[in-house]
Amino acid sequence: MALSDSHKNLNLQTENSKNDCILNSDIKHIGFVTEIRGSSLIVNIVNQSACSTCHAQGACTVADFQDKEIEIQNFSKTYSPGQQVTVILRQTLGFAAVTWSYIVPFILVFLTLIIAVSVLKNELIGGLLALAILIPYYTTLWVFRHLLKKVFKFEVEEN
Repeated sequence: MALSDSHKNLNLQTENSKNDCILNSDIKHIGFVTEIRGSSLIVNIVNQSACSTCHAQGACTVADFQDKEIEIQNFSKTYSPGQQVTVILRQTLGFAAVTWSYIVPFILVFLTLIIAVSVLKNELIGGLLALAILIPYYTTLWVFRHLLKKVFKFEVEEN
């Protein structure tokens, strides 16, 4: 099967998964097991942008496929590399991930900008400070990534 056929097949399965997500309140992605590291299962999923499903994809250079590697711990069944699986994340955890990834940083940048500009009376320095606040924020998230892995648990099921 050609790579483009594989992506089209995944696209159809992802569309079905999207319909299932609405009913089951879960976020599901089709993926393939790439390796097994001790008690962790490494699954490769294809994240598709909206334009990747467009009928003009062949003529357009904007089409976007991103491969993402997901680490799943404490899986119950036996899997082998190359096996197709479905990766599941509870919808409530998805909302928490969006909050920590986008909403909290936005609020930090916005508040820092307002406070810095009002105190310093300099928009340039205020803007730079607002952007600089993201460095300690994302560094803190990176330092505590092992705790976040315990909170954001992915599940896997066979197809």
